Order: sequence, then structure tokens, then C-alpha cells
Amino acid sequence: MTTNGAKMALTSQAYLDGSSVKQTKSLITELCRLFYNLGWVGGTGGSITAKVHDDSVPKSDQLIIMSPSGVQKERMVEEDMYVLSSTGDILFMPSPKPYPHKPPKCSDCASLFMKAYNMRNAGAVIHSHGMESCIVTMLDPLAKEFRITHMEMIKGIQGHGYFDELVVPIIENTAHERELTEYLAAAIEAYPKTTAVLVRNHGIYVWGDTWISAKTQAECYHYLFEAAIKLHQLGLDWSTPGHGPIQRSKPLLGGQTTSTSQKRCIVLDIEGTTTPISFVTDVLFPYARKNVQRHLEATYDTDATQDDIKLLRSQVQDDLQNGVADAVPIPSDEVGKEKVIAALVANVEGMIKSDRKITSLKQLQGHIWQTGFEKNELKGVVFDDVPSALEKWHASGIKVYIYSSGSRLAQRLLFGYTNYGDLRNYLCGFFDTTVGNKKETKSYVEILESLGVHKPSEVLFVTDIYQEAVAAKAAGLEVTISVRPGNGPLPENHGFKTIKSFSEI
Repeated sequence: MTTNGAKMALTSQAYLDGSSVKQTKSLITELCRLFYNLGWVGGTGGSITAKVHDDSVPKSDQLIIMSPSGVQKERMVEEDMYVLSSTGDILFMPSPKPYPHKPPKCSDCASLFMKAYNMRNAGAVIHSHGMESCIVTMLDPLAKEFRITHMEMIKGIQGHGYFDELVVPIIENTAHERELTEYLAAAIEAYPKTTAVLVRNHGIYVWGDTWISAKTQAECYHYLFEAAIKLHQLGLDWSTPGHGPIQRSKPLLGGQTTSTSQKRCIVLDIEGTTTPISFVTDVLFPYARKNVQRHLEATYDTDATQDDIKLLRSQVQDDLQNGVADAVPIPSDEVGKEKVIAALVANVEGMIKSDRKITSLKQLQGHIWQTGFEKNELKGVVFDDVPSALEKWHASGIKVYIYSSGSRLAQRLLFGYTNYGDLRNYLCGFFDTTVGNKKETKSYVEILESLGVHKPSEVLFVTDIYQEAVAAKAAGLEVTISVRPGNGPLPENHGFKTIKSFSEI
């Protein structure tokens, strides 16, 4: 928290004339020239804002530099910039210029920029009128979201990977920019993971932790929009993993048809649903237990393993405080790698023995299994009816996701190296325990927010675990219980529909 005295120092003339403010002004003029050449801020449209980075000032209290409105963005100079306080009050405004220049005016986007700053603690915000960001909202005039998956540039969007589905909310345009403010705020609140909001027939707002993050993501968003437009021209569906032909009319699970803007989703469990429980208990777990020491010794100094160790240390510390059986203190690195590994192995073996569904264990197991799959020491197993069902749903435009206690890496490995080949093209995304425990309703609420469906009942969840079914149903999902060989018994009169094969869905 910045003291009143410190805040006064930020607004002093000396600070406003200082190097930090000047550098940020210069940066914005440079970026606007770049964005003009990209077609993002032509015709005086579009805008950009960034916070004045200062290590001595908390980010929430840093000053804000904002470009003016109604000017030739490619001709701006430092003296044209506005300086605002962290609360949006104007501290400096440029002097008027002679005819034909208009009187100075702060960006019409100011109130929208402030929403991104206040709601997402952004370090910079870009508003682009790029043609692709406008046209992509017209491809489906009824769509409230833009969705795309399995494109390399998705990796440039914060919190996303190649296999993830990127979802960008779309809000309707208004006659005046400022009238968009509350609609933008509502979209930011409704989509907690998004770093952008599209405005139909208008453009896009993109924010990031820093100007570099905002710029990088803006470039990736525009690339993905252009890719979607070109795929659309080719009659291909950018929102599905295989990018196959667009399905103009797609059947619902119940046999009805719906437009492409009303797609249904299926979320699948793995153990006892797509894959025999015995494969996990008799193959994967023993492989991880047998190879944990070899893996830690071979990869100890890598960033991935150090991250795994950090998670395990935190989990074991909690276990020791809670009196969990088999928890063994993990010594500091100073005692030597061998002793640290020995303690880690002891804890991991205890966790596997107790079949604990915790992120620290699942993440390490995923990395161990990755080696096994890549060396052909492991091969994923799915039930015989799974590949044909995935293919059928994919062809029908139904999006399929996986939700398992295993890490997302482990899930991708299992479906990427199966006895039927690579099935990942039929899957739109993967959820693990980072969204929450599978027996808690809030986990399914979190998944619904990521899927962005209009109604929870548009999502079918298939699992073999009764408690998971109850939690999902409480969140409003449609639920079916999978009854496979080797699965555990279900309570009498459990009240859920059951299937023995995906062909019954």
C-alpha cells in the first residue's frame, strides 16, 4: 500500500517529468506507429495505455499513460500523451495544437481501460480496430463467444496451451465507446480466464500483466482470428481439433438438431469410463512407483522436476502438520541430492499406496509416465467402443473434454499413445484437479465457466464414481454413470442413468 506522502510524490511535477514517465510515453508512441502499420489503429481509431513501471511503487498505485482520442496515431509524440493517476484522474493533459488539429481529448476508451486495470490488475491494455478482429465476430451473428483450438499460436495466450480451447467473449457494439464500459466489465467478470473481449463489428480489447504481454497476446489473437476467417472461407471448422468441414446442422445427444452456435459438450472421466481401472492400478501406478527414483535422479536439476519437488515439499509439510500416515520430512538441499531423493521416494510411495488424488503426486506421475510413453515402455488402453464414439461425436460437432484426477499431461499422454493410436484430435481439452476435487460441486461450476455453455444441462458428464455424479448433478450437468468390468459397486436406487458402452449415448 502506498502512503499518502508517496502518492503525493507520484503526482509531483518532478515525477511527471521524470524518466519513467517519459519512457512510457515514448513506448506508446512507438507501439502506435507499429500498430498503425498493422492496420489496428488506422483512421484515428483504436488506442493503447500502459502503466508507468516503477519497482518502488505497487502496481495498483502506478501512474497510467494513455493515448489521446481522435488523432493520427502514427504521428503522435510524447507530448500528446495523457497522464492519469491510478484511479483515473487526469494529472497531465497535452497543450492544444493549431488548426487543423482538434482540441486535445483523452481516449474515449478510458473508462474501459480502467475496468481492465481495476478488475485484472493489468499493466497495459490495447484496443485494436484490426479488420480480422471485426470480421471474426460476423461469422456467426448470434455467437456470444469466439472459440478455437489446436492452433500453435494459442500458446501465446496467457494460461493456454496447444490442446486447450481458447474462448473469447463477444459483446455487442454501441453508438459510443463509453457505453461499452459495463458490458466489458460484465464479460470480464463472467470469463475469469480471458485476457480479451471482442466487440462485434468493432474490434477487440486485450490486456496483459505488462506491455510485452499485452502486445504478444494481441498479435496472437489477431493471428488466430485471421486463421479462423481463412478456415471459414475453406469451409473448415476452426473450433474443433481436426478442423474438418463445418457441420451446418449438428445433432444433439437426444437426436434433435441445433445450429453451430448451440453445440453440446461431453465431459468424460478416465478410470472406469474410457479406460479399465486395472490399467491404472496394475500398469500406470506400478510403473510410476518403480521408476520414481530413476526419474528424480535423471532429471533432478531440470526446471520441471524442481517444480515437482517444490509442490511435493509443500504437500508433505501439510501432511506432517495434519498427521498423515507415511509422511516423511524432506530435508533441505544442503544435505545433498541423494537424501532429498530418498525422502521424496518414500513420500511418493506412500501417496501412491493410499491412492491420493493430489496435484503434487499427479504432476510428478505425469512426468514419469511421459518418459514411459515416449520410450514405448507404456501404451495407453481404452475400451473398444471409445474410439468410434469419439469419432462420431467429433463428426457431429459435439465437443469432448476429459476431467480426471490425473494431470493434464498424463491425460494427453494416455490418449496420445493408445492401443488405437492417437485419439487427441477428437478431444477439445483436459481438466485435472487444479480446477478442484472431482467430488465437489464447485469443480464442475468452474468447468462450466470454461466451457461457456448457455445452460449447464447442455453438458453431459460420464463417470463411474457415484459421488462425482452427485457433485456434477448439483452443478446442473446431465450425468450418466459408466458401468464397466472391474468398476466398484453403486448404491441401490442411485437414480442415475447407466451405460455399459459409449454406443448407448
